[in-house]
Amino acid sequence: MPSPNQHVVRIATIDDLPALLDLYRQAGFGSGQAMTIEQARAMLARIQSYPDYRLYVVAQDGGQPLGTYVLLIMDNIAHDGRPLAIVEQVVVTRDQQRAGLGKLMMYHAMAEARKAGCYKLQLSSHTRFTNAHAFYDKLGFTRHGYSFYVDIT
Repeated sequence: MPSPNQHVVRIATIDDLPALLDLYRQAGFGSGQAMTIEQARAMLARIQSYPDYRLYVVAQDGGQPLGTYVLLIMDNIAHDGRPLAIVEQVVVTRDQQRAGLGKLMMYHAMAEARKAGCYKLQLSSHTRFTNAHAFYDKLGFTRHGYSFYVDIT
């Protein structure tokens, strides 16, 4: 049982969806058109159907989410069959940034990846998020290679 005022990382629930949609809006993720609660419920159910794909939140004393991230543990034939972990959609609410919540979430992700036997944990970050890059540098992430994408919409 967490002590009072302790932040806890936990798997997101349906009740967290309004706060998560707001966090994604604050971060500027997406096209600017918010997903409806019904769409978010359907997407959460789909995410929960995958064996190693989790949507996490960080909250205080069972309260509303103050941050979130997703973690995918991906099976792998290369690297001696060891899986790899991918972190995405890392967000902390504006008024809680620099309070240690991002660090808590990333340490949680690292622990989950270790527990799953992953050979690495990776993430990508848009070039405009320079503060996030400095944050990941401080946590020991190594800038490696290039990230490529093609817009298919």
